[in-house]
Amino acid sequence: MLRSWGSVRGKKREAGNHDRKSKGKPNGKKPAPEEKKLYLEPEYTKSRITDFEFKELVMLPREIDLNEWLASNTTTFFHHINLQYSTISEFCTGESCQTMAVCNTQYYWYDERGKKIKCTAPQYVDFVMSSVQKLVTDEDVFPTKYGKEFPNSFESLVKKICKYLFHVLAHIYSSHFKETLALELHGHLNTLYTHFILFIREFNLVDPKETTIMDDLTEVLCSSSSSSSGSGGSSNGSGNGSSAGAQNHVKER
Repeated sequence: MLRSWGSVRGKKREAGNHDRKSKGKPNGKKPAPEEKKLYLEPEYTKSRITDFEFKELVMLPREIDLNEWLASNTTTFFHHINLQYSTISEFCTGESCQTMAVCNTQYYWYDERGKKIKCTAPQYVDFVMSSVQKLVTDEDVFPTKYGKEFPNSFESLVKKICKYLFHVLAHIYSSHFKETLALELHGHLNTLYTHFILFIREFNLVDPKETTIMDDLTEVLCSSSSSSSGSGGSSNGSGNGSSAGAQNHVKER
């Protein structure tokens, strides 16, 4: 289970001192600007595989039970995100992705005993997919037989699953968007991300603080689909400030 944010400051201070020495030379040159996020380029954010109004698609139909709707969609998102990751998995290795990083944030896995595990990105994703697979195929958690009820903890489990799946999507964007472009699958990724974000917003499945790290992308991709929703504006309003203040920190989760 993942825990609250924290900053790794000691090493950053030390690294900052070295930076000051190297950049303090009187050569008149300014530090190189931060690399632009390729996935935010307009030519790529416009790419979709459909123009369907996802805001309507994620809404709970009147005839469907809420838990049934959550179960069906969560299972579908798991399979699609797993498939999307598999397309770039050969590029996500222990050498190329030594930590599970998303922009300036590093995630750690916590086992069933609460032990913190530092792992590579492929290891983290394997932990996520294995644990989610176990849950969605468990009849006591995701029942498929008529008359069998969902457990009382079902909603909390769905929230945990969605949080993990968000981490995987965010990692694909931050670390493997170039490979996604090369495979011409960015339209699929954008469509999947938009659908997923609007779904978790509709049912408040993931804390907005958890998704703040990708607020810039969310605003671009979901603005048209969620323009009528007040939740999107409030989330971005609170998220932009904290995101801007976090640019000079390494976070761990």
